Amino acid sequence: MVNYCVYQDRCHAEVEQKMKEFLLIDEAREEIILYLLKENFLNEERFTRSYIRGKFYIKHWGKNKIRMNLKQKQISEKMITICLDEIDEDDYRKTIARIYDDYISRQKGLQEYQKKSKTIKYLMSRGFEYEFILDTIENYK
Repeated sequence: MVNYCVYQDRCHAEVEQKMKEFLLIDEAREEIILYLLKENFLNEERFTRSYIRGKFYIKHWGKNKIRMNLKQKQISEKMITICLDEIDEDDYRKTIARIYDDYISRQKGLQEYQKKSKTIKYLMSRGFEYEFILDTIENYK
């Protein structure tokens, strides 16, 4: 389990799931979790911050999509809110603007309102907030 946690940051749910594959008794699982926590191989805040940075700066996901995926990994809302400061506000706005510009320029043969509508839907599917998208559109004109 140490090697599993060393390879990349893991959350509790991932470690628990991996241990279920080994069919360990409950006491052994608890001992392993305690050891991983004590030796700092398992750190929920470090995992959350790393996950947020990766999904935003590499995959260009918005905060909503990141939040939803972290909730699926059983990370608490409080932890998510604390760690979302990993995303710089200027970088966030620049990313929305860049994706907006790229996507809308690829829309051919559509009316202006159709391009705008499709682009808004696309950005929302990427997890960006509607208010930020509208703000980006206003600044884009």
